[in-house]
Formats: sequence, structure tokens, C-alpha cells
Amino acid sequence: MNLVERSEVTETILDTASLRAAVTAADAGAVVVFEGVVRDHDPEATGQVTGLEYTAHPDATTFLREIIAEANTEVHNELDHGPLPVRVVAAHRIGHLEVGDTALFVAVSAAHRQEAFAVCSNVVEEIKARVPIWKLQFGAEGSTWVGI
Repeated sequence: MNLVERSEVTETILDTASLRAAVTAADAGAVVVFEGVVRDHDPEATGQVTGLEYTAHPDATTFLREIIAEANTEVHNELDHGPLPVRVVAAHRIGHLEVGDTALFVAVSAAHRQEAFAVCSNVVEEIKARVPIWKLQFGAEGSTWVGI
């Protein structure tokens, strides 16, 4: 299965080891991982966060896969070894998540760390901006809509 097809919005617990392994390759000198985890607080809310409920538009996986397809590319190597692949995979969990659960996982491999870090950061920001996923936050004082 290719990296775009592995990328999804799902209710299933994310298999982070498998996702990371999907981008690992002999030509990749760097693998960068972002793991967004449910935390026990929100700087913009009072009290303790006890969990989250993520919901998504039915086409959310399509939006996510568009971002991943754009990010899976080649970069020109300054040592003139020709273009080298940048491999990207991502998954976002929806449904009820507890504190400590992984909500978003992005793995990027590239020949060099600069490309891997830059692409990973960009992909996370694009997912937050373009994938229609909404978050309902639960706390001791009640629930609060946080947004996308």
C-alpha cells in the first residue's frame, strides 16, 4: 500500500510503529515524527482536560490524502546525486480520546534532516488548516468546543 493510501482519518487507535516504518528507507538519513497527544490542560481554558471527542467531515480522509500526495515529492540534492525522495505518511484519529492518546501522527523521511523537519512542520500545519476535523474538549467544568 502506498503512503497516500496509508494516510487516513480513522476511529482506530493509530499504529505509530507501522506508520513510521512505512517511510523508513535506505536512502533516508533522517526520519522526523510528529505525534500530537491529548494533554491534560488547555492554556485557554480553566480546569483540567479529561478527554476529547474528534469528529470529521465524511471527506476528511480525502483532504488529508491530498496534503500527503503534495508532500511526497523529490528534492534536489546539493551534492548533485539527483533528486532524492521525501516520504510522508499521516493519520488522524477521531472519536473519543483520553489524555495521553495519540490524535495526530505524521512521519517524514528524507536524505537530510533539514528537508525532513521542514516538510513535517509544513504537513502538520496544512492538516490543521485544511482537514475538516472538529474537537470537543471535556473538562471538570463541562465540555467546550475548541474548533478545528
